[in-house]
Amino acid sequence: MNRRGFVSAALLGLSSKSGQAARNIAGGFVNDGFPLGHRLRDRKPGFAAPKQTIRIPAVIVGGGCAGLSAAWHLNRRGFRDFVLLEMERETGGNARWGQNEVSRYPWAAHYLPVANRESALVRELCTEIGLLKDGVWDERHLCFSPQERLYLHGRWQEGIEPEIAATRKDHDQYKKFDTLMHEARATGQFTKPLEASGGKISPDLSLDRINMREWLRRNGLDSEYLQWYVNYSCRDDYGSNLDTTSAWAGIHEFASREPEEKGPLTWPEGNGWIVERLKERVGKYLKASSPVYRISREGNQWKVWTEQTAYLADAVIWAAPTFLASYIVEGAHPKCDFVYSPWITANLTLRRMPDHAGDIAWDNVIYDSPSLGYVVATHMNLTTVQPESVWTYYWALVDQSPAAYRKLLLEKDWSYWRDLILADLTRAHRDIADCISRIDVMRLGHAMARPVPGFLGSPQRKRWIEGEPGLYYANSDLSGFSIFEEAQFRGVEAAKKVLRRLS
Repeated sequence: MNRRGFVSAALLGLSSKSGQAARNIAGGFVNDGFPLGHRLRDRKPGFAAPKQTIRIPAVIVGGGCAGLSAAWHLNRRGFRDFVLLEMERETGGNARWGQNEVSRYPWAAHYLPVANRESALVRELCTEIGLLKDGVWDERHLCFSPQERLYLHGRWQEGIEPEIAATRKDHDQYKKFDTLMHEARATGQFTKPLEASGGKISPDLSLDRINMREWLRRNGLDSEYLQWYVNYSCRDDYGSNLDTTSAWAGIHEFASREPEEKGPLTWPEGNGWIVERLKERVGKYLKASSPVYRISREGNQWKVWTEQTAYLADAVIWAAPTFLASYIVEGAHPKCDFVYSPWITANLTLRRMPDHAGDIAWDNVIYDSPSLGYVVATHMNLTTVQPESVWTYYWALVDQSPAAYRKLLLEKDWSYWRDLILADLTRAHRDIADCISRIDVMRLGHAMARPVPGFLGSPQRKRWIEGEPGLYYANSDLSGFSIFEEAQFRGVEAAKKVLRRLS
């Protein structure tokens, strides 16, 4: 359904009793970072000169998972003369989390796949924080059943791959698709992290030059169910659709998985649980609410400017989103050509579960919805009866240009998004408006980089990865995948470069 049709349905669906219930729901926008982001972009109003200058060997800019992982690696290697600067009050980036009287809950990243052998850094961290012991994963952190379900043709089915009313053609194409993914996995080029092979295996750039829809067409995969499923997966992982995802990235989403994958690992606060474990180890280096507004060269050193302190450093790790470097880092490329996806996420506080909700899973998806569905924060609780819950709702805005959606994010008030969310969920839960007491909405204009066709082989991407002497880029957007494995890898690789430089 196009946006105009969906808005009309929302207004129609909320015009009677449910409309009154919606008006009684509290909430608002939270975690808005765009005012500061626009200030950094426009330099209006300007920033005050630092009150002091401190010499320090290394500075990490950005307290998301990449910056925290860089700090984790430096600290583990015995190097402790550095500072970690985060512009927001809360650290974690896309792994931020919140809490209310009902539960903790994620704001974006909500799970960690069980790491295979190629994800050595993830396994190293998981061993350190007690998730993995003697090769065995702690079952208390593995997602409880039921894990996934799909609302299709008026009822729920287990799993997200459409099965209700699937034809022989659909099943034949499911099987063919699985065979192609198995063959792709065997090439060794589809790994997490992306560069796990250390350059020994090169990606097939011919797949990077076409989109995923074209790849499906060339392989005769025209099942409506299969195309919906692959499109959903691209929207879910990349914030892009079949037309805006490179075929290489679309295949990576499936071929990077283990055939018999346990897990995932998840918590009420999602990947915020991992953030807190990292902060326990490196929190002493962290300075939150410290936006960096300029990074300039000072001979062979770099000067990192905040309004409180200027840091004169031998090495800097830029772990913030790469596009911001164009506005802040002296000598950086004047324009980052990465495409970033806008998102809406919302946390819905429920006073009770909807009637006829069925066996609610951890991840709940509605077929052919513009949204990605919701995950249940209380799913991992051990309480046998808990009528209250928090649902985290995800919507990757993919059907128009990112610029058009960013404009919409700024123009529309909270009630606009409240009504769209309720209209979407009403299709599966007719009384949802009567169940919810609060909806908090987070707007993300640049939530994650899209692996668009040509991204993987982009010369500009390679220049950002190479960085400059003493300045190293580390955000997961360099991989095109906003996942923990990539953020950790980029952060640790940058930390290794810092250690080599300082040694």
